[in-house]
Amino acid sequence: MKNSLFPSHERALKRLGSNISLARRRRHWSQVVMAEQIGASVSTVRRLEAGDAGVAIQHLLGVLSALGSLDQFNALLDTAQDPVGLLMQDAALPERIRARPSVEATE
Repeated sequence: MKNSLFPSHERALKRLGSNISLARRRRHWSQVVMAEQIGASVSTVRRLEAGDAGVAIQHLLGVLSALGSLDQFNALLDTAQDPVGLLMQDAALPERIRARPSVEATE
């Protein structure tokens, strides 16, 4: 049984695949060259460019690295830029922090 994706996820994968194809063609690379660059088969490159959700993430990372876009991938979920997570973290901070007794005072 095939896993179904949300339509928005499907569209995002198709758009990503289309962008990968465009970036490859702008570099005048064939699918064979791209496959060699990432250590995968031509079939895998075709599936990536078609937006197939079943392609291993290692191949996507290989493509992004070959295209010089790995930094953009790493910035996708930058926790320093996560407003919801930061608000939740700040809300959990204590209102007061009590001074701990020094080692000398307890001896």
